[in-house]
Amino acid sequence: MNHSFSIAPIVEESTAENPTVASQNLFIKQLAVLVLEMLLALPLGLSLARFHIGGIAWIFGGIVAGTVVLQGCRIFYQYSPKPNRTARKVGMGLVGLTVGASSTHSDLATVASGIPIFVLLTFFLLLCGSGIGYIYSRLSKTNLLTAMLATVPGGVGIMAAIAADYGRNVTLVALVQALRVTSVVFLIPFIARTTVGNAWNPQTIPIQSNLLSFEPSQLGLLLLSLGVTSFVVYLSILFKLPAGDFFGALLIGIGFNPVLNLLPFAHDIHFTPPSLINIVGQMLLGITIGEYWGDKPTFGKRTVGYAVMSVVMTLIAGAIAAMLAMQLTSWDWLTCLLVTAPGGSAEMILVSLVLNHNVEVVTTGHLVRLIAINSSLPIWIFLFRRLDGKFSELS
Repeated sequence: MNHSFSIAPIVEESTAENPTVASQNLFIKQLAVLVLEMLLALPLGLSLARFHIGGIAWIFGGIVAGTVVLQGCRIFYQYSPKPNRTARKVGMGLVGLTVGASSTHSDLATVASGIPIFVLLTFFLLLCGSGIGYIYSRLSKTNLLTAMLATVPGGVGIMAAIAADYGRNVTLVALVQALRVTSVVFLIPFIARTTVGNAWNPQTIPIQSNLLSFEPSQLGLLLLSLGVTSFVVYLSILFKLPAGDFFGALLIGIGFNPVLNLLPFAHDIHFTPPSLINIVGQMLLGITIGEYWGDKPTFGKRTVGYAVMSVVMTLIAGAIAAMLAMQLTSWDWLTCLLVTAPGGSAEMILVSLVLNHNVEVVTTGHLVRLIAINSSLPIWIFLFRRLDGKFSELS
């Protein structure tokens, strides 16, 4: 078949000799793949929104688009692009900016007093994750570090990257992490919708609302907020701050209006990111989850079975943590479920935003967990590698 356009590698030998050309070609291919995914995610998101599944229809559309496009590249062009981690960071930044701008300072100050509860819940989930990882390691005959990286809720991209750094099974880690995140992203909104009834956002066609204000002042504020967010996210990533992409953007969203109103030449400024920013951020989050599914090689039934088993145990641990939160706090059960959901932090915060349901509580809970997991990474990676060595000696 003669294709007029191909994103498959064309001149491998010449690009291998010229790293600059190879890098440029790789960037063009990644950009072409991302554009195709966005073009597919847009109509899918619109279609899903018509079924009243709420404001996170764009994430689901992105998941399908990411999976379909990467599989299409492999089947039709013999090209296997890797999941776009940069797109994930951009999506996290856009969603963080939107969530931060929607949070009020008085509510955040009230929630801050409950930090010990969030720390306790995080510690409980980490203990459960370690136990699940150990069980998964013993049953599946996988080394302990790979099992822990696969089962601890810390993000698909981050855990897969660490597995690559330490020469572990990257594809297995990505499989389990993607399965967990996808399960949470689909399951929790379904539970929320079926139980809260009319409180669920009956969003049909979001394009009907004002996606982007073309007033010069609002456009200027939008460009300024995106520029500042990009700079802060870049610094957080450069200095390897925990959950830097999402956390940095969230802080900008929270502080943008108050800081501007402190300036002598600015008065009564209230900037809210347009709906388009949230939609694009959601599509990018969904696309990167879908890409991990499209990137998966063929696994045996035994491997997939153990992966599913570990995810089920993780979901059960999250449910137990939600029950614990209900005993320790005055939160309703849905808030407890969203706070303790194992992974998909940005997605769960978006669900609370769609429902307008204790956004500040859910945001704080997931940020505490993200910071705790990422801050403790060096310690437990060291411990798991030592345990791996001891198990190898015993065997």
